[in-house]
Amino acid sequence: MTNRASFDFTGATVLVTGGTSGIGHATATLLRDCGAHMTITGTKPSTGDYDVDLGGMAYRQFSVTDSVQADELAASFSALDILVNNAGANFPGGLDESTVEGFAASVDVNLLAPFRLTTGLREALKSSRAAGGASVVMLASMAAMRAVPMVPGYGAAKAGVLSLTRNLAVRWAGDGIRVNAVVPGVTATRMTAPMDYVPEVKQEQLDHIPLDRFASPAEIAAPILFLCSQNASYCTGSALVVDGGYSVV
Repeated sequence: MTNRASFDFTGATVLVTGGTSGIGHATATLLRDCGAHMTITGTKPSTGDYDVDLGGMAYRQFSVTDSVQADELAASFSALDILVNNAGANFPGGLDESTVEGFAASVDVNLLAPFRLTTGLREALKSSRAAGGASVVMLASMAAMRAVPMVPGYGAAKAGVLSLTRNLAVRWAGDGIRVNAVVPGVTATRMTAPMDYVPEVKQEQLDHIPLDRFASPAEIAAPILFLCSQNASYCTGSALVVDGGYSVV
């Protein structure tokens, strides 16, 4: 039995930040395969520096905290149909987020950076002629909804992302721009891979998930595509939780 939904993004112009790994790569790959004109960002000089399939995607080396690069990236789009703000990190630069320096660095990467890029792209998004309107999808986190003492800066930033989503959704509704967030549960990515070396921490997370496993990046990408599609034309300011039941236990 097959009950998978399919999407058609033929001709859509799309930007996915952090599209070289994890949820970002899964999302960009799925959008590409659905016909979108893809641009992705990453931190390395070229696509040859990655060991994943980036074929059929335009690539921009981009440091999310560099305001000049953010302005240049935004200016390169005269019209944009979809923006997926996926890039982010905990412990940026290896800093301890319980210090002022580490906390500020995490907020810079995970909240200020998507705010800067998204607002810089407002006119391009406003110029979209996509059915259902232009779409911005923010990536939040379970850390926005419950305490994760190891990464207080990350959690605070992701809580800010949810607030930013709601506020931009209201401010930009008249521009034909929808702004939503996806709130992933624990997902098997490079960011969560260190838990493999701390079995008790990994098991603690699994014990909190009714489906008893971590999500695959593809399982987060599909809900992102829904929010980007015409099917979600009446969705704005929402936060779609995709967590295997984590938040209800």
